[in-house]
Amino acid sequence: MKTFHHALIIGASSGIGAALARRLAAEGTRVALVARRGEALERIAGEIEDIVGEARAFPFPHDVTHREEVPALFEEITRTLGGLDLVIYAAGLMTPVAFEEYDTQKDTAMMEVNLLGAMAWLNPAAQRFFQLGQGTIVGIGSIAGDRGRSGSPAYNTSKAALATYLEALRNRVARRRVKVVTLKPGFVETPMTHGLPGMFWLITADRAAEIILGHIRRGSKNAYVPARWRLVSWVIRSIPSFLFRRLKI
Repeated sequence: MKTFHHALIIGASSGIGAALARRLAAEGTRVALVARRGEALERIAGEIEDIVGEARAFPFPHDVTHREEVPALFEEITRTLGGLDLVIYAAGLMTPVAFEEYDTQKDTAMMEVNLLGAMAWLNPAAQRFFQLGQGTIVGIGSIAGDRGRSGSPAYNTSKAALATYLEALRNRVARRRVKVVTLKPGFVETPMTHGLPGMFWLITADRAAEIILGHIRRGSKNAYVPARWRLVSWVIRSIPSFLFRRLKI
């Protein structure tokens, strides 16, 4: 079973990112926590230290829309951890959009966080790992990116684009034994999904983190979380467009 010594998690202040940080630190990994909410990062780092008995989580407040900060911060994190062998992009934004609402500002915000922020952080990770000839990159996507659903066009687009970017990155760095993993969770109990209607097969963020780490260690390339969502995706992708257009999903 593959172990990691130095991990960077972007989007670590809550949900899946925070759960991944707790699990990795409990296994002995030194973890850099990146997110916009510095107080939440400090709290999580303190909780981890209380549990494991030493400082293994290190907070780095950062707004992923400030992409110009990434190169210097990436180097600072690498020095602080003493190395880097795992980078996980778990930051995400899903802004509620009414069915007849067309709001470019909301759409742009989702693209900034879900796609452009990922590219800003995973590009330097890919460059570093390519030079080293080792390392693992993980992107947390969504089953929502498997089809152009009318309910949230920008969110779906951002997750579909993220999956394509990760595939392209995988094809670029694979020759140097660098792993790129695309995970597509279904419904997970997080602050982002709290209160949303129509949720089923809901799992906790900790359970999602457990499944995700299993896929990372096994060297999966693409996986749904949990696996039963692959069947749901197949059904959704099989619906003809003229029928799909009638569904308000």
